[in-house]
Amino acid sequence: MVTAFECYFRTDDTLHAQGSGHLGKAHRPAEVVMIGHRQGLVSEIQRTLVRLAHEIIEKNNGADSIGLVGIKRRGIPLAQRLAKLISEIEKRPVDSGVLDISFYRDDLSTYDTRPVVTPGSIGFDVTGRKIILVDDVLYTGRTIRAALDALFDHGRPKQVQLLVLIDRGHRELPIEATFVGRNIQTTDKEIIEVKLQEVDNDEQVLLVERID
Repeated sequence: MVTAFECYFRTDDTLHAQGSGHLGKAHRPAEVVMIGHRQGLVSEIQRTLVRLAHEIIEKNNGADSIGLVGIKRRGIPLAQRLAKLISEIEKRPVDSGVLDISFYRDDLSTYDTRPVVTPGSIGFDVTGRKIILVDDVLYTGRTIRAALDALFDHGRPKQVQLLVLIDRGHRELPIEATFVGRNIQTTDKEIIEVKLQEVDNDEQVLLVERID
């Protein structure tokens, strides 16, 4: 068992260790990144989402025809939180849906991760809407490519924008996010792990190094 540092998701992007947790034997700590602020009433992750909600409203001149689609798994609670925030700001309901993309993967190997789209209903009609795809981490861009293909199988949006909590670089496809919570420089051997209350009963972002 190896220890990985926990740290705050800080608005000034500085790194600050606050404790430790345990990861499986395939990972070891690389460096401290960030964690949701547990002592505060509102986490720093949530504060970042508030900022992103305002950016969405500003770019789209309000919330008319906006729909948020979260990529399963952690994109879903992020999309739901953002939809609620935008709804509270704009005083109108905002749709939030789900796009299920499953992975055949082995985090202990060097084989590439291949995203596989799972058929299913998004939850609302995307045709003619401004759709904001939401995911936790943007890496090679393959997941977003698969998500775009799946999205257009469900309808033809007027426009598609991409929002990610973390952009870790290393793109293999010409895909960039419209809205980014944080840019974090990583190596190919490092993994960013996002944990959210709705999925993990925790609120943190860890940067760990994969052991070959």
